[in-house]
Amino acid sequence: MTAGSSQLTIRQPVIAAGAGIAVLISAGLVWFATEQGTATAAYLGGLLALGLGGWFFSRSNAAPDSEEFAAPDWSVTVAAIDTAGGGVAIADRANRMTCANEKYIDWFGPSDAPPNLPLDHSSRENLSRAAREAWRDGEGFAERLNGNDGMVWKARAARAGRGEDFLVWHFEALLEEDPLGQLSKRISGALGKMLTRAGIEAAIVGPDGAIRVVSPGFAHRASGDAKATMAGQEFATLLRADERERIFFSREGRRGAPQTLIHVPLGDLETDTAPGPDEAPSLMMLIEAGVGIGGGFGGEGQAGSAQLEGLLAALPLGLAMTDRDGRMLFGNDAFLRACELPEGGLPRYPTDLVVKEDKAAISDAVRRYGRGSANIGDIAVRLKSSPEEPVSLGLAGMRGLGEAAVLLSLSDSTEETKLKRQVAQATKMQAVGQLAGGVAHDFNNVLTAIIGYCDLMLLRHTPGDSDYDDIQQIRANSNRAASLTRQLLAFSRQQTLRPVVIQLPDVISEVRQLLNRLLGQTIEFKVQHDRDLGPVRADPQQLEQVIVNLAVNARDAIQANRDGRGKGELSFATRRVAARNVVQMGSDIIPPADYTVLIVEDNGGGIPQDKLGKIFEPFFTTKEQGKGTGLGLSTVYGIVKQSGGYIFADNVPGDDGRIKGARFTIYLPVHTGKVPASEEPEKPAEEPTSSWSGGANILLVEDEDMVRAVAERALTRQGYTVTTAADGELGLAEVANGGEFDLIVSDVVMPGMDGPAMARAIRKVAPDLPVIFMSGYAEEQLRNDIDIPGMHFMAKPFSVDQISKKVAGVLGASKGKE
Repeated sequence: MTAGSSQLTIRQPVIAAGAGIAVLISAGLVWFATEQGTATAAYLGGLLALGLGGWFFSRSNAAPDSEEFAAPDWSVTVAAIDTAGGGVAIADRANRMTCANEKYIDWFGPSDAPPNLPLDHSSRENLSRAAREAWRDGEGFAERLNGNDGMVWKARAARAGRGEDFLVWHFEALLEEDPLGQLSKRISGALGKMLTRAGIEAAIVGPDGAIRVVSPGFAHRASGDAKATMAGQEFATLLRADERERIFFSREGRRGAPQTLIHVPLGDLETDTAPGPDEAPSLMMLIEAGVGIGGGFGGEGQAGSAQLEGLLAALPLGLAMTDRDGRMLFGNDAFLRACELPEGGLPRYPTDLVVKEDKAAISDAVRRYGRGSANIGDIAVRLKSSPEEPVSLGLAGMRGLGEAAVLLSLSDSTEETKLKRQVAQATKMQAVGQLAGGVAHDFNNVLTAIIGYCDLMLLRHTPGDSDYDDIQQIRANSNRAASLTRQLLAFSRQQTLRPVVIQLPDVISEVRQLLNRLLGQTIEFKVQHDRDLGPVRADPQQLEQVIVNLAVNARDAIQANRDGRGKGELSFATRRVAARNVVQMGSDIIPPADYTVLIVEDNGGGIPQDKLGKIFEPFFTTKEQGKGTGLGLSTVYGIVKQSGGYIFADNVPGDDGRIKGARFTIYLPVHTGKVPASEEPEKPAEEPTSSWSGGANILLVEDEDMVRAVAERALTRQGYTVTTAADGELGLAEVANGGEFDLIVSDVVMPGMDGPAMARAIRKVAPDLPVIFMSGYAEEQLRNDIDIPGMHFMAKPFSVDQISKKVAGVLGASKGKE
């Protein structure tokens, strides 16, 4: 029971005795005044009833003694003081701990109450004085309290409670007694990591130059291990300077970024016994060049971020930024295009861009460049969008950009890859064309011998002989084989063209009846022409072959895919395309000019996507074995290219989204020169108009024995004296040894000295000596490569009659000029 309750207990009897005496006195006064016993008794009864009623009323409104003086709920108090700043404790008059918050318990423990705390002697006296003042005046203060572990506090005590019988103590930490020790702990811990993220490395160095403690980033850049203590090592040996006195980490050399060294003496941190400048340790801070310039990247309201983002977005190079945890912050449009991502489709992490096998490599690289020095490098990765083609992803560690840590660079290679494929295709087609030309040349030599020997055998047989028909059959098949070689030469753009200025609809009109017969009744053939089509300069016969080949291919595709359902459709359309339309197309292949365009479209099911890039290659066919040579489209390609045009193949989508058929588009440049009145083919050179029937000395130079033998027999039968040579050196030797000749018949391509080189050497001795070149290559190509006046040409394969007439004509023209 408290002091207040005991006083109340003493007062109650005294008050009761006084009340009784007052009642007796008043009753005596009533009897004295009335001298009636009844009135006096009534008066005492009334006072008694009134007293009993008051007693019952007071008892019904009074709280029980146990409830009025119950102990307080300290759990609520503890919850309240835990939210206060600093340490808080509540003690009673006997200096016993009632309750305390967690901060107080961390500092002083759960059992000790002020002033009995682990402090020095003077500090405990200060606490005792503050407690006395609080009990006396209601509040007391202790300004400086020194703990045994170096901590320093100030304290305030306030009297509280219903009976003011408790003291509430508030403790507040002032400063550490060992600031150097605390600073060392922070630099090696969270503070050091924070400085490293900002591009600043820190170390505390003693007056002897030895390291005491370093930040984790300093340890990583100086030794390669972020957990290395580096204590005791010479600070100066970890750095180096170049000829421009720029400072670098020795381990990184010039590969790393230059550093700015800031020296901060730490002597003033000690208050009482501050050492001199030469005796105090120092804080060494290395700040990377570029730190502090510009604003942060990706942070709200940081200066310069909008300008930097705008600059990166405008650059054609694909650039992206990540933070130090590898999260993507930004990616410009070029970066998204290079990764084939939609606009705004930047992933959360760089690892989301690559295939599964490369995720670990790119994650490690981003982490390394984000937390290490500001180096630059690259790594080969495979993007999810094109896993078959590795790309080089550039990485650069960044400083001075706030949260940004790594700059990723990736070239937007969409157009470049497309162009590479086109160049590769063109190179392949050129190589195949050269191969096809070489095959055609060699094959023509073989056919020349076969046809020549057939002609010689036919001279000894007459119609009706048992062998005559067989020989004719051999000759006919040889001529058919010769047409195949012409197709090879057409593909390799080495055939002889006779271009004239024509209208494309006229060429289609010439072959329309033939096309109707080829297509039959099951295929509907449509032709549509634009007005005001420009003329083109091409060989009409070759264009007819282009049209026929495309029609035959379309017919075969329609028949293979129709399966009796519906009617096949084939359409030819001509269009006029102006130069401005070509510019709008944005094609990297077709130069701006006016074109007349032929569009051939069918509903034959289209071309498989994986075969679109191969259909113009020779001997490539999608038809069944034995139903195609694979030279039809390659011939078309060669004729169009040799005519200065362009051809493209694609598929036509149907109404249901499926591929309806194939479409070939041919661009032929409009002829802008003067249109000649006659459409006769242009002659490439002067042709002989008369023939020679007399004798003549002929030098025959041919490296193929079978061709040389056939040509020799054919010319000898005509009465010519023929001298043969197997190559250019032997042919030149015949002339140098005094041989006199009226004509030279020579192959073009021979081992050692070729035909043109031999002819030029002979022309120095006999400048008017005529020359006939035999070749399996195209005449136009040879005339462009061989600059020899008076040159004549004879294409292989040739017959006995053809070489005889050619030689007679050239000799007749030569003798006629003499």
